[in-house]
Amino acid sequence: QVQVVESGGGLVQAGGSLRLSCVVSGSIFSINAMGWYRQAPGKQRELVATSGGSTNYADSVKGRFTISRDNAKNTVYLQMDSLKPEDTAVYYCNAAVRRFVSSVTLGYWGQGTQVTVSS
Repeated sequence: QVQVVESGGGLVQAGGSLRLSCVVSGSIFSINAMGWYRQAPGKQRELVATSGGSTNYADSVKGRFTISRDNAKNTVYLQMDSLKPEDTAVYYCNAAVRRFVSSVTLGYWGQGTQVTVSS
């Protein structure tokens, strides 16, 4: 089994900062890409930032959010600065995991963490 657990969400005023963490544990041979996605009420889930062979950001968060990884801890972070009310959403972590040396790489999702930015 593979577990993906996010933490760090909460309520913050506009202009504030939050740092999200995501830990991947369980039967893991390797982790390829890791990333953050978000889903606001009534909207589709969208990519926020990914870290694999390269780092990618949604245009809406460039210059404000920073993704980083600690591979030794199977952890990915999302530092969110200059938060805006439109950043309010449930933030999900996704990890591309190979469980065994001979297995394919599959994506695993966490349960999500709520981020609410008040104006």
